[in-house]
Amino acid sequence: MTPHAEGISDLIARTALGDRVAFRQLYERTSAKLFGVCLRILKERQDAEEALQDVYIKIWQRSGHYLEGQASPISWLVAIARNHSLDRLRARRPAALDIESALDLAATDPDPEQSAENGEQRQKIDECLDRLAPDRADAVRSAYLDGWSYAELAERHGVPLNTMRTWLRRSLIRLRDCLSP
Repeated sequence: MTPHAEGISDLIARTALGDRVAFRQLYERTSAKLFGVCLRILKERQDAEEALQDVYIKIWQRSGHYLEGQASPISWLVAIARNHSLDRLRARRPAALDIESALDLAATDPDPEQSAENGEQRQKIDECLDRLAPDRADAVRSAYLDGWSYAELAERHGVPLNTMRTWLRRSLIRLRDCLSP
């Protein structure tokens, strides 16, 4: 572990004990990076600033859950920022617009060649998904087609959050390999 990571890990541990000075130092050392994560996902500066405030509230509340050695401290912080930003992004996307967009797409008639190509691609994706264990395939479909969060999927399948992340990462690797020519 680098000295920088050790320092952040120490600040997280002290924050877990309610040390406000350590929390302020943690903010000073990591806020620029976490703001960048929020801004990259949310695209709007004001929304990213609001998200960053929420992220640090979560860090304050969850600092006791950080386990040194399980993940680098900055990776743990970035994961909180990333997940929160994705949740905000999903929440601000009106469901009605998604449904209207889907109906618009369904209303357009692709030419026969495009229709055949789309059908072949869909069939290949379905075949590759069928090669996964049923719970893994369900998790992939739910995460990437239905927008379920990792936490929701972990709860639904009765597995720890990190296990769900591993399932999805490994499943996507297998799908990529299956779909590669």
